[in-house]
Amino acid sequence: MTKLTTRPELCESMPRRAMLRTAGAALGAAVLLPHLAHAQTAPAVPASTITNPPRDFGPGGAPTTYFTDPDVLTVDPEFGGVSQVNSAIQRLWTGALWAEGPAWNSVGRYLVWSDIPNNRQLRWLEDDGHVSVMRTPSNNSNGNTFDFQGRQLSCEHLGRRVVRYELDGSASIIASTFNGKRLNSPNDVVSHPDGSYWFTDPPYGAQLYEGTADAAGGPANGAGRLNSRLGQPPEFGGYKRELPTAVYRVDKSGTMTQVAGEDITPDPNGLCFSPDYKKLYVVSTGKGPGDTGPGGKGDMYVFDVGADNKLSNGKLFSDFMVDGIKCGPDGVRADVNGNLWCSSNAGRALGYSGVTVWNPQGKLIGRIRLPEICGNICFGGPKRNRLFMAASQSLYAVYTSTQGAAPS
Repeated sequence: MTKLTTRPELCESMPRRAMLRTAGAALGAAVLLPHLAHAQTAPAVPASTITNPPRDFGPGGAPTTYFTDPDVLTVDPEFGGVSQVNSAIQRLWTGALWAEGPAWNSVGRYLVWSDIPNNRQLRWLEDDGHVSVMRTPSNNSNGNTFDFQGRQLSCEHLGRRVVRYELDGSASIIASTFNGKRLNSPNDVVSHPDGSYWFTDPPYGAQLYEGTADAAGGPANGAGRLNSRLGQPPEFGGYKRELPTAVYRVDKSGTMTQVAGEDITPDPNGLCFSPDYKKLYVVSTGKGPGDTGPGGKGDMYVFDVGADNKLSNGKLFSDFMVDGIKCGPDGVRADVNGNLWCSSNAGRALGYSGVTVWNPQGKLIGRIRLPEICGNICFGGPKRNRLFMAASQSLYAVYTSTQGAAPS
């Protein structure tokens, strides 16, 4: 949160009422005057990343974009070809505990995303901006996508599986075990034109906030002090971590293979294909519950995808150090030019959370600054030229002058 700097000599001379008005404009009365926060009828405005006075992302906020949005930064001239200069970042909704996994439904013209701790999926309608609960419980779903047939896929932390919601309203389990052992907590999933699904399986769902801990004796609950069954349906809560982290592929017949192990990409998280499906990008995030090794380092790898669907020539794409600050990636999507749009988690480094944009050669070309940590992103809208950003408690969007390379 932005720090408010006060000067005693000004505070002594400034009338109290004027001082409160100034402070309220900077951070909101909820920060400086807790007793006034309870009287608010609208959500507090998040702190600005750069602007002075602080930027109001809400629908009633003053205009901030007179030509270019001050929080959409061109790092390299290449970015000018994919950014939309007269489009402002909009805060579409707030109220989640941890927003993740946005995906665009082209037929319904709506966005679905996960509110993991609240165990629900939310839906934003393009026609009037209405937000409602789409699915609850969601089994603490994380990543979502729509395949080439328009069916929604979701990665469940609680169920430790990947499910598909069929067009007739039924649901199918796409993957729940590998070699007879239960998956950890599938995180992100993408579809391939050949009918296969590729997904990551890190251990992040083995925590009470976003799923449930291992059963007693499991790596994430070795001492057995946590009761993994509390608050869970009877069929859940008894699983223990059995597998190392990995990336998997499920073909359209249901055959499942491991395409990358944790020796290559520890704690794999977000993933996406290049526009021609000849490369796969995999985010390797930080150490998770039950990890015994060093875990991921908050970077991203790129692999060649062979005709046999095997990965080769893996190399580091970027370590995501920007101005000496770690802009840890989570979700990633490619545009039609092959640029990679990656969500950014810079912790408390205000001004560096949001989105980083890289060309196919791994050069940073642009940034989008948000006042919250960004968990995941997707391209959507009728023209697939709008970037949606699920960031901590809120949903943001900005138009671009490019298009997403694949269904979200």
